[in-house]
Amino acid sequence: MAESSKKTKGKQKIEIKRIEDDNDRLVTFSKRRSGIFKKASEIVTLTGVEIGVIVFSPTGKPYSFGHPSIEAISNRFLRLNLEPNCNANPFFEARCKARINELIECHKYLLAQLDNLKERGKMFKKMTNEKNTQDWWEAPIDEMHLKEALEMSAKFEELSKILLDKLNEKSLGGLGASSSSFPSQPRSYFPVNREKSNP
Repeated sequence: MAESSKKTKGKQKIEIKRIEDDNDRLVTFSKRRSGIFKKASEIVTLTGVEIGVIVFSPTGKPYSFGHPSIEAISNRFLRLNLEPNCNANPFFEARCKARINELIECHKYLLAQLDNLKERGKMFKKMTNEKNTQDWWEAPIDEMHLKEALEMSAKFEELSKILLDKLNEKSLGGLGASSSSFPSQPRSYFPVNREKSNP
């Protein structure tokens, strides 16, 4: 009977030291983590204990196993740790309450900002719908702010200049008239106060 050649190295003892290769380290972490969680589950089944295990991967991702839950275990652990020290418990509770109050105030502020933005959005939508029913040059001037009126005046002046340039082009091209037959500057139909305001 011929001896069969051994194809695998079999179970070998691994030296316990940091694994230098990143990929190997992640694979080892994944396998070992599963093993630790499995052992923790077995302890729970055999003895009925409450247990919590939290580990962070080499990339910083958290993993946890807890029975009945990791939250219940952590809360119980914190309470047990704080009870023997009477001075630490009130300080810890006061700090928690202060932080919770800060978060509540921040939440209220953000809700108020959100409501404000919603109201502004409704107002802008209403204004847009109203303005869409008429052309921009038909908007009532007395309902405009000064900035809007000045912008409209600038638009009219720009439009007037474009029209005059086109008319000058046509007259020069078709009739041979000189460019002096039309005014070079468009007339402003909106009085604009160009005096410098005192600071």
